[in-house]
Amino acid sequence: MNPGASAVDLKVPITISDELSDEVITGTAVLNLASGEIQRVEYPHYDVGLRGLPWEAEDYEFTSGTLSNAGKEVEFSVVVNRVTGQYSVSASELLEVKVRAAALFAGERVPPAPTAGAPRGALPTGPGRGRLH
Repeated sequence: MNPGASAVDLKVPITISDELSDEVITGTAVLNLASGEIQRVEYPHYDVGLRGLPWEAEDYEFTSGTLSNAGKEVEFSVVVNRVTGQYSVSASELLEVKVRAAALFAGERVPPAPTAGAPRGALPTGPGRGRLH
């Protein structure tokens, strides 16, 4: 093992969905569960060189991420910094993703996303936010 390397890999593959008015652009990426940073975003069926990044489109609405394991999914909101182009998960949402992802990978029943009136920092529900499939 490399000095300074962690014994636990906190980077997990995710699917991201950039939602436009009439289209959903799906890509792959890696979520760092320690920092919330999303790296290595790739769009296998979308020409970024021709069309630009999805969040640059005039009809861009929002981005969500999905973490999957054994046929179950945890869906969460993704923040896009429109100045730097960096995708990330907010600190409060990352905490909920970690709790739900731990249950997902342990093969346990994944707790549902909090609903209205939930404690501060809870995952909001609604289109593209906080759903478990």
